[in-house]
Formats: sequence, structure tokens, C-alpha cells
Amino acid sequence: MMRSLYAGVSGLQNHQTRMDVIGNNISNVNTTGFKRGRVQFQDMISQQMSGAAKPTDELGGVNPKEVGLGMTVASIDNIFNQGNLQTTGVSTDLAIQGNGFFILKSGEESFYTRNGAFGVDSEGTLVNPSNGMKVQGWMAQDVNGEMVVTTAATPTDLIIPVGSKDPAKETTNVNFSCNLNKNTPEIMEGASPEDVIKGTWGTEQKIYDSFGNEHMLSVSFTRVTGSANQWQATVQVDPDNADFTSTRVGIGTTDGVENTFIVSFDNFGALESVTDSAGNVSNPEGQVFLTASFNVPDSNVDEEGNPYRQTLNINLGTIGSFKDTITQSASKSTTKAFYQDGYTMGYLDNFKIDASGTITGVYSNGTNRTIGQIALASFTNQQGLEKAGDNTYVASNNSGMARIGESGVAGRGTLMAGALEMSNVDLSEQMTDMIVTQRGFQANSKTITTADTLLETVLSLKR
Repeated sequence: MMRSLYAGVSGLQNHQTRMDVIGNNISNVNTTGFKRGRVQFQDMISQQMSGAAKPTDELGGVNPKEVGLGMTVASIDNIFNQGNLQTTGVSTDLAIQGNGFFILKSGEESFYTRNGAFGVDSEGTLVNPSNGMKVQGWMAQDVNGEMVVTTAATPTDLIIPVGSKDPAKETTNVNFSCNLNKNTPEIMEGASPEDVIKGTWGTEQKIYDSFGNEHMLSVSFTRVTGSANQWQATVQVDPDNADFTSTRVGIGTTDGVENTFIVSFDNFGALESVTDSAGNVSNPEGQVFLTASFNVPDSNVDEEGNPYRQTLNINLGTIGSFKDTITQSASKSTTKAFYQDGYTMGYLDNFKIDASGTITGVYSNGTNRTIGQIALASFTNQQGLEKAGDNTYVASNNSGMARIGESGVAGRGTLMAGALEMSNVDLSEQMTDMIVTQRGFQANSKTITTADTLLETVLSLKR
């Protein structure tokens, strides 16, 4: 009878533990990124009243006789099933689809969480605003003018410099992809102004100097008299101030002789060759670049009194190609300088985060810059993580070491910006478990009261 008393007590205690876990689950039904717990029971040691006997020639085998001494908690598991994603529209809110954890730092200690409700503090650091822990990732580094993220490096704090300057950049490349009408009339000697206009096709493109000032690059094309498939191009920067800018253009040089060049096409209308005013001819294949130069107004002068002279590449396309290349066809002439890489100074107005965790800054001058990338951690046994409060976990002896890398690689999930992962607690399941747990607790209490009645009967035998 005493055994049944203690078995009932163990049932009461451990069903209370299960009820505690269920209560915690229900209380965190709306906690962002929360993972529910689950209690598993197992029987405790049993007392053997008689052992097993093997079969003999006369008798068969006898099974052991054992009385269980109650039950205990086998495990309290964290269930890392995916929670539902809820759109918030906040650019710093992040949700993980799949495996992985965000990495947070408090001093030198690392914490891991599924809660992606982040924000930016007064210094521009990406943090968890509820506890100030700093989100870890990799900052982009400037490599030859390009912002590059090295994910093999050790993660560090992520700084988003809202309001920082993006300095002006002078135009170094302009790409053309226009068509010249094969049927454009030649400009004969003594032609009227109207005929000159009809026989000329011009294209313009805004470019920028090193100060961020805007200039107009003008390239006009006229048919070469007496030649079926040749055009003369005249290049000017700021045509209204052409005498000062003194534009020159050449092939394979940093400074040409004049501001004109000849474009030749083959019988199919594809680019065949380019010849500058000094007689230099482009390579017979590959891309054709011309180097143009001009004087920059209001710039510092050199020792000889000459202003700063800016150079830029004019890309006419690829020999023999029709894609993104200047062509000659019997159709309407088109004006298309489709790319230039200069811009004025701007300020970081906003930023966005993509599915790979890359943070891209959006500047007021229309440029985009990679700022950094958010790191994710995965574990061999994520159920071995220990809870550390504030919806975070820390590594344990049985979780394995954190494997840190970018999202979408090596089993780590992808990120969704402007959304949060909700708790994976299912209320209907928890309410059902609560009923089962309450009945288990009640049944164990009946075991104790019934055993007590039996003891009372024994004690009354004396009367």
C-alpha cells in the first residue's frame, strides 16, 4: 500500500510539471518566435518480487513479477516547428523560413533567437530593442569602389549609418545603344539649314563631374559624303560652353586630337570599326571604347594654369553585334545612351533587407549601396539548446557548436523582411493536453485517497 501512495505522489508531482509546461505554452501563445514545450513521461524503477525462470523439461518458463514504483519526467522538449509568418510592414522586422537562429551579442556572450523584431538605436546599430542585444552579421567593405561582404569573416555588429553621405562620383563610362537610319540623306556642300537638320541625328546624356555638377554629353551623327555605311560623330560636353570644355575623343588614348570620329558599319548594319581623328582604328573584334576628355569648370588649375581635365569612356558596343550596340538599319533613328555611372552627392534615406539577409542602403541620389549582411546560426541538435530568457537560447554541451553562415546555405532558412514569426503554440492542442493532464492528476489523487482508505481499514482491525 505504501508503494501505491508514493506512486500516486510521483504522478501528482509530474503531472503538475506537465501542467506548468502547458501553462507556459499558453501564456506565450502570442510571443514572437516562441517555441512550445512538450513533456514526455516514463515509468520509474520497478521492484522485483520474483525473477524470471527459464523453461525445463518438466515445466515451461516463468515471467518475472515486478511492481512499478511510479513515474517520472523523461524529457521536456522544445518543439521547433515553423510558426506562422505575420506581415508587419516594418523594414527591420525579420522572419526565418526554415532552420536557423539570429545571433545576438551581449558583451562577449552570444545568444540565439527566432524573434526578429529588430530596430536601430541612436548610433545606427541594429539591435533587439527590448533588451539592447546587438544583431550580428558582416559589414560590407569597399573593394575597388565596390561594396563586398565577406561571409567567411567573424560576424560583428551591424551599423546602418542613416543620414550618412554618399560622395559624388564623376562619370567614367557612358554606354550607347542607338540605331542610325540607313536612309538618312547626306549633307551636301552648300546644303540649307533644314537639310543639315534632316541629315543629322543627335543623342544626349547627362553626365557628372567630380563635384557632382551636371553636364550634357552631346554626340551628333552625320552621313559621310560619298560613303554608304560611314557616319561622322561629333562629341561635345556642354555644347553651349564648348570653347571652354574643349572636348576631345580618341581610341586607346587618354586624350584625343579632335572631338570627332568615324563609325563604319558592315552590309548587315552591324558595327564594323571606329576611326578617330588621328587615324587610330579600333580592334577588329570585341568591344569598342573611345576615351573622351573635357575641361571641368571651376576646378583647380595645375602648374601651367590648365583646369582639371576629366576623362570618360564612350562604349559604342561590340563589333558585329546587335545587342546594346550602335547599329545602322533602314528604320527610324533612335536616341539611346542607356547607362552612365556618375551621380551627385546623396544621403542614406532608407534601407532594405532581402531574402539572403543583405542590407542595401538607398540614397537620395538614386544609388544603392550594400551595407552588410545578417548572419544566421544552425545547430546539429537544436533541441539541446538551453533557454536563457528574453526569448533567447544559449549553446549547451548537447546542442553542438553554432554553425554560422549566410541564410539559404547549408540548411539554414531564408529571411523575409517586414514580417515576424509567430508562436507555434496551438491553443486547441494545449487545451486538450490540459484536460488530459488534469484527469491524470485527478486519477493519481484518487490512488492516494484509496490507499489511505486501505490503510485506515488495516488500522481499524484492532477494534
